[in-house]
Amino acid sequence: MIRFLPALLAFLLLPLLSAAGVLRGRITDPKGQPLGFANVAVKGTTTNTASNEQGNYQLPLAAGRYEVVFQYVGFKPIVEQVRIMGGDTATVLNVTLTPENYQLREVVVRAKDRDPAYAIVQHAMDWRNYHRREVASFTARSYIKALARLKDAPSRVLGLFKVGPDVKPGILYLSESVSEVSFRQPNIVKERMISSRVSGDAKAFSLNRAGAGRGLSFYNPVLKVFSERGFVSPIAPNAFLFYQYVLEGTTQQGGQMVHKIRVIPRRRTDPVFTGHIYIVDGTWRLHSVGLSLNEDAQLDYVDNVRIDQQYAPAPNAPHVWVMQSQTLTANLSAMGFKGNAYLTAVFSQYRVAPTHPNRPVPSAPAPAAPDEPVHAETVAEARQQRPAVRALTRQVKRQSRQAAARAIDSLARAGSLTEVEKLAPGEVMRVETGANERDSAYWSQIRPVPLTDEEVKDYRVKDSTEVIRNSKPYQDSLDRLRNQFETQKLLTGYTYNDSHRKQQYSVPSVFQILQYSTVEGTIISPQLTYSRYTDDRRRFWLTPVLRYGTEARLFSPSVEINWQHDAMRTARWQVQVGRTVENFDANSQHTPLLNTSYTLLRNRNFAKYYQRRGAEVGYLTEVRNGLDVRGAVSYFDRRELENTTIDLITDIPGRAFTPNDPVAAELPGGSQFGRSRALGTELWLSYRPGQRYIARPDGKINLGSRYPLFRLTWRQGWGVEGLSDVRYTYLEAGIRQSVQFGLLGTSSYYVNAGGFLGRPQLAFMDYRHFSGNLTRFAADFSRFQLLDYYRYSTRRGFVEAHLDHHFNGFFLNKIPLMRRLKWQEVGTVNYLRTQAAGHYLELGVGIEHIFKLVRVDYFTALQSGRKLEQSVRIGIGF
Repeated sequence: MIRFLPALLAFLLLPLLSAAGVLRGRITDPKGQPLGFANVAVKGTTTNTASNEQGNYQLPLAAGRYEVVFQYVGFKPIVEQVRIMGGDTATVLNVTLTPENYQLREVVVRAKDRDPAYAIVQHAMDWRNYHRREVASFTARSYIKALARLKDAPSRVLGLFKVGPDVKPGILYLSESVSEVSFRQPNIVKERMISSRVSGDAKAFSLNRAGAGRGLSFYNPVLKVFSERGFVSPIAPNAFLFYQYVLEGTTQQGGQMVHKIRVIPRRRTDPVFTGHIYIVDGTWRLHSVGLSLNEDAQLDYVDNVRIDQQYAPAPNAPHVWVMQSQTLTANLSAMGFKGNAYLTAVFSQYRVAPTHPNRPVPSAPAPAAPDEPVHAETVAEARQQRPAVRALTRQVKRQSRQAAARAIDSLARAGSLTEVEKLAPGEVMRVETGANERDSAYWSQIRPVPLTDEEVKDYRVKDSTEVIRNSKPYQDSLDRLRNQFETQKLLTGYTYNDSHRKQQYSVPSVFQILQYSTVEGTIISPQLTYSRYTDDRRRFWLTPVLRYGTEARLFSPSVEINWQHDAMRTARWQVQVGRTVENFDANSQHTPLLNTSYTLLRNRNFAKYYQRRGAEVGYLTEVRNGLDVRGAVSYFDRRELENTTIDLITDIPGRAFTPNDPVAAELPGGSQFGRSRALGTELWLSYRPGQRYIARPDGKINLGSRYPLFRLTWRQGWGVEGLSDVRYTYLEAGIRQSVQFGLLGTSSYYVNAGGFLGRPQLAFMDYRHFSGNLTRFAADFSRFQLLDYYRYSTRRGFVEAHLDHHFNGFFLNKIPLMRRLKWQEVGTVNYLRTQAAGHYLELGVGIEHIFKLVRVDYFTALQSGRKLEQSVRIGIGF
């Protein structure tokens, strides 16, 4: 019995010895002001946290002794010896950080030399790519807290639309998340969210993404923050063209010299940051950053943004550094709304595989004695090291991928891969089922950043009232306010909500209900959409339409049914049945509102119509990630229609309405068809290689890819005697992509080519149309803007191409008076090749973001080298 006593004592005492405790306290400056989002780390471990807005911090730790490092950008870090007792006893340690004494020692500078900061930054530029690749792979634990706060709200938006009753000052959104994050070269980031909490909504999942933070690395030459514009990093290769630098001082931290450098925009018009960067001497890596974008940065709906980042040596590979914490704070304003927001991310429990396990960057030189003058290095001298640095960078670029692959293979063989490293190709994030089911006790234990008093109150009030807010009486009371009818809803449409039953009834705007055309006269087209949805994004909606043309006495009832039956992926049945009046070009830019306006006010009946009777059944599904397939079968009896009225409001002298007979170059005798019956099938495939996505319990979110989208279409008209009058085979292939060019903006292009095989038998509505435009208003700037609606529609082969380049203010932001307007330039090229059109080309230049949402372009058209016409187009562009 005695020999078992030591084991028995160990068994009983072990829980006490290893009992978890907590270190908590407050971090302030010498004046007692809280230092929000300061970093707190346990030296030599992967454990760290950050303080909240009030400067309070907490750090769960097992019982024992620790060295805890307290850091804040621009302040001197301190190391405290801490003993954690364990159990329920909290160890309280309040800390005061003092501003770092960055001293400018006596520096020997030659007459023509610039500030010593330039040579330091030159080194950082040269080593930038090396530091991007010195970590082959890693896994880490991330904690993110995001908050959006409304400070002021208007009663109406743009003076027209009433703000809802549930929009009022206070916290709009508060969420926390805990995730496992993995990274491997070249830039593969994956995330597995294991815990999620959203204030006031127990069923919701947080929108936080730890992986998105890598896009805010200042080792990248250009960063995109709250804007379509890119902003130049202070250590980008061309940063000297955009910034001035001032060395404000140097200090020693942990045996290393850290330089504090102020970055100053050369021109207010440049897309740049302002603030400070801190660079480690010798290794020339970022120690920390505190940078801002202000109103001169041309941000969208944001007044200013501040980014703070703290880096530290990786615990298991101290010769490489990783991000410990990152905080974004922003002040927001748009359309009368004012508020602020912040997001803080803390990374811990790193497991790092360096590209060179035993090969650190050359160590820093020994610091000079305090009274010894320092000979400032010039930029030219710094650049002399560039060939060697570039050679090492090329080497590490090759080896980083190999090292990442070796690390993953080694972990796989050992059976040590984490769940996040096992995510499927393309799956950049997975939100685990049950991630939102953690209780408050769990969050109190795992949360590294304590809640502020305001956040505690928001959770308490919203969580305690959630049952009430989800109850039928409460939701009905809100619906009564939302469902109140107002005159402006005639223009925007009206929706009746039944939130408790998850139902909606929607009526479109009066411009869709009341129309006019020379074919039907006054058109009365009442329609109602009934929608029923679930919490997991499944949805059913049905739209009956009762269309009646008063002059033609033409009644066209129809119904459209859609059913999205899969919560995780696209899987939708689509059914259309009845009689409809259709434009010969089903994808025409000439909307019913435009046709009504131009017919009544300008004597222009551009749109040509026919009646269609029958049905179509289609099914759209995502077969695998990135591959969508749609199949449809239809039967329609198409009937020719004629003009029945010439009534209008404004009669333009010398201008008359044209017959309801499209003029086409390939149909010199006219497009009359009388009646045409068509049995058809359609199959199209859309494939985007490398599509990234987020898998959530309530659905899948596709994020796009750096590769183009490819599309194939097969359309078949089946000739059946006595049933179908058409017989044709149509094939089309297309490619679409958006490409970013950094500061120069973004290009979007798509190219389609195809045609009908053999000698097709078909009516004019079966032709391939090209969505032209002859009005001043552009419904879609990515289509033709001067092309006739039907003239070059074809039953043969074609090539069609469109290119838009958005310069994102690259030129206009350099003009002092123009940049305050936040207008942006855009250029367009449209091309068409058919047998009848020859080589048709449109060139356009324009300005978008006028009043934040208007775009105006000037276009000119050329045909086989001959200038045709030019005109202005106005539309939506934001």
